[in-house]
Amino acid sequence: MICRHAMSEKLVVFCVVGVAALLTAACGGGTGAAENSTPDPAVVAEGKQIFRFDTFGDETQWTDTLRLHEVIRTAVDPTTALSVGLKVDADALPAAVVQGIQNGSVDLKSPDTTVVLLKLDAVVGLKGTVETINGKDTLTRVGITCALCHSTVDDSFAPGIGKRLDGWPNRDLNPGAIIALSPALSTTAKAVYNSWGAGKYDPRFNQDGLNGPQVIPPAYGLDGIHRITSTGDGEDLAYWNRYVGVTQMGGHGSFSERRTGVNVTNGTDDLITSKLPALQAYQLTLQAPPPPAGSFDSVAAERGSLVFEGPGTCATCHSGTEFTDANSRLHPATDVVSEPEPGGAPSYASRSATKQYRTAPLRGLWQHAPYFHNGTAPTLEAIVQTYNARKSLGLTDTQLADLVQYLKSL
Repeated sequence: MICRHAMSEKLVVFCVVGVAALLTAACGGGTGAAENSTPDPAVVAEGKQIFRFDTFGDETQWTDTLRLHEVIRTAVDPTTALSVGLKVDADALPAAVVQGIQNGSVDLKSPDTTVVLLKLDAVVGLKGTVETINGKDTLTRVGITCALCHSTVDDSFAPGIGKRLDGWPNRDLNPGAIIALSPALSTTAKAVYNSWGAGKYDPRFNQDGLNGPQVIPPAYGLDGIHRITSTGDGEDLAYWNRYVGVTQMGGHGSFSERRTGVNVTNGTDDLITSKLPALQAYQLTLQAPPPPAGSFDSVAAERGSLVFEGPGTCATCHSGTEFTDANSRLHPATDVVSEPEPGGAPSYASRSATKQYRTAPLRGLWQHAPYFHNGTAPTLEAIVQTYNARKSLGLTDTQLADLVQYLKSL
């Protein structure tokens, strides 16, 4: 059994559910039970609060073990926080703070301002406890929520500051760099975390000791999809939410998986299980964002749909209304074009419970570059070129260009 103190050197931040969802393939996923029923608005509202603000007691990991509150309150100013991809919820800012940011009277180079933002619950995915000590607001505890990795903002106020976009993967976030700020970690562990880069995270490193970061996945558009992670572990959202909540966030509860040998218990209480139904209900309301107006050539996209269904053979696996066959089958690693893993890392599938991959849903594809589970395709153009070469499809340059426009339209 791996308890939280034994995990401190290999801790990873992932709320996938999503996926994603708690975190996420972070913080996200789907289940058949909810597909044909109308969710209770009260339950959805409860799940929204859990997704955004519930740490499941993981302050014992981030505060007691990793001591990140010490670093944040003394060295992390808002400018630094934004530079590592943390986001600020503009709707949580009082008018005086908004005005102060605009006129420069709020010091964005002071860690004290970060503490104020945490007191306001304005830092997306971070939950701080702020107490007055010797007349000064002081951060005494900090934890993370699903929203850390599986929400971003629309930048409507300023870069990194805006209205929340729940379910959107935060590809600006550098989880490894944030973890590496911990004074409790060794130089060797910090080097691993700092190697991941923005938008990537390894939700298995602290369990198997292997380093192969994956892109943070979207947690939207998952209603009706049963296999919600890239390797299809578990057949419902609660499986991955529990995995991330316990093993990655450090929340209080238990997770056990005989196929991978993971068996983790944090604390003596369970702060996760009772919250899984409401969390799932909210996540399943998160829709994939439609493509922005004018972002693709509709005539070329129409031609590309014929390539998708025909010579491109895409629809063989990317089938149905959600463009995935994940509800009916998984695929061996030999079927995918995203391996070998970069940097000589072992196959990500080999580290999973299924040893296989699912076909990724395609709704909202325009929004979350880079692509493939490991981010090895930087653009949609790179995706179709890779498939064309690896699968010997023989598509022309015109067909490839049309196919890209179709993918942008989904």
